[in-house]
Amino acid sequence: MAVKGVDVLVLVNVGTEGSPQWEAGASQRGATLSESVDTIETTTKGTGGYKTYEYGLADWTISMEGAYIKDDTAYTALVTAMREKKKVRVRWQEENQAVYEGEALVTSRDLEGPYDGEATYSIELQGSGAPVLQPTP
Repeated sequence: MAVKGVDVLVLVNVGTEGSPQWEAGASQRGATLSESVDTIETTTKGTGGYKTYEYGLADWTISMEGAYIKDDTAYTALVTAMREKKKVRVRWQEENQAVYEGEALVTSRDLEGPYDGEATYSIELQGSGAPVLQPTP
């Protein structure tokens, strides 16, 4: 069965490291988890005229967007972390699936306020280190 997009959440630790409190932004609408791996060229004269490669360093990011709600706890924690240049602990959670958890830097925030609609936000998170697979919640 396909996972419904509404069941994919980005959670932010709004508590402490020793006593985490996970909050999903109530206004969250969309989220994208991106993972990539650099490649290292290992070509030599003996590779038959074709380039060869090995895996290099890995990377992950999360992009999320939603309706802007001024007092949303998770949103406020992300904006505060960016302004204070502190890392945040985040989780990528899918219904009935394992949870990925890791540290991230909030690298950007966009807030849009059109005259003929609701205000919306978008936030970019840059992973720092490997995301850790947690047991199913």
